[in-house]
Amino acid sequence: MTSENHQSGDFASDGVPHHRPLLDGTDLALCGTARGDGGFLPAVLSRLLDPDPAVQMRAISELEPVCHQNSFYEATLPVALYVAAILAHPATSTVGPDRRTDPERGYPVRAALLDWLGSLAYDADDECLAIGERHFNGEYLADYPEMRAFRDHRPAFYRAVSPFLNDEDTAVRHAAIVATLPLIEHPDLTCHQDELGHSAQRLLTDSTSRYNRSRCLDALKNWGFDTTALENADDTAARERYARLKAERESGWAADGTGGHFEDPPF
Repeated sequence: MTSENHQSGDFASDGVPHHRPLLDGTDLALCGTARGDGGFLPAVLSRLLDPDPAVQMRAISELEPVCHQNSFYEATLPVALYVAAILAHPATSTVGPDRRTDPERGYPVRAALLDWLGSLAYDADDECLAIGERHFNGEYLADYPEMRAFRDHRPAFYRAVSPFLNDEDTAVRHAAIVATLPLIEHPDLTCHQDELGHSAQRLLTDSTSRYNRSRCLDALKNWGFDTTALENADDTAARERYARLKAERESGWAADGTGGHFEDPPF
């Protein structure tokens, strides 16, 4: 993970620094990624605020080396903090091509950034930690400081994401809800569970996104909410498919020794 030798930015866990001093105060070239050092990252992060939304969307995809194969690297935390810090920047209110499904369809850049942060949060959630602990005899976080650092900063990420839980844009609002679900597993944030649970219930009344629905249904069930009236036949079938795939992947988890884990649900 990052160390004092790598950056001078203040990575306080109770808040996210402003994006400019965060970027200027971090020597990303000394932070590892899946493709070597992070010397390429300052240019990529700057393009996240480019006036052209197509450039912004490409820049988000170029962040893949800091979360390759669902893993955490030295550069992951500072990059994630930068992304969190620019969520409210006016430049992220643009709408770019939907790179996930239909390139001709518009998708808010802010929602795409929230999706990216949410994906990281799920890669460091309590379920992934439990799997890692089983495979590494309870010493998983001790040997994985990059994940531990991200988990320690969940309150900071929550403070950056939560202002968008009631955003007027549906895509942004839904992305914020889904991204926040794993963040509030932090002991300091569990007090938000009921409030977020109601937000997840509202999402389920008007969202057709398989991914968003599955994340919300899983969280609500784990928290003791009754989801009977919210779950449809497609939800049930998708959960059963994922359970089978998860069992298969978990049985061969970390066979290559990289420390990664099974992929997100195939929705």
